[in-house]
Amino acid sequence: MSAEATLKEKNITLPTLGKPAGNYVHWVRTGNLVFLSGKTPVGPDGTVPKGHVGKDFTWEEAYQHARLVGTWLLAALRDATGGDLDKVKRVVKVLGMVNGVPGFGDQPKVVNGCSDLFVEVLGDAGRHARSAVGMGSLPGNTTVEIEAIVEVS
Repeated sequence: MSAEATLKEKNITLPTLGKPAGNYVHWVRTGNLVFLSGKTPVGPDGTVPKGHVGKDFTWEEAYQHARLVGTWLLAALRDATGGDLDKVKRVVKVLGMVNGVPGFGDQPKVVNGCSDLFVEVLGDAGRHARSAVGMGSLPGNTTVEIEAIVEVS
């Protein structure tokens, strides 16, 4: 099944990209690679979860935040492919950054929220190499920021 059909079948709505919050772009394409700028979990109502995983949020809640970030990354990727996620050949690399308390070690479980969404929507093309790391803080004190590199046709 195509990625676009999967989105419809699973009732996954991708957000609408606005203007970037700083002096950068949502994505850069060079050759067949698309580099997606880091995204944070902004809900449909504009709210952003703020705080530390392991204190203010459980890893399960942060997993959902990472899944939300995945929708933003897919929206940027759709933009980069001219509106067609079926042009994705492979998600190559994902870097997930988690704002956890000192000693928090479940970053991989959190970032799985995004990884699982990629595989759910893109199938085997969504499987990727990945790093999931802890940070002392993230922009706006949000829980998760994720970026990706994707090969497209």
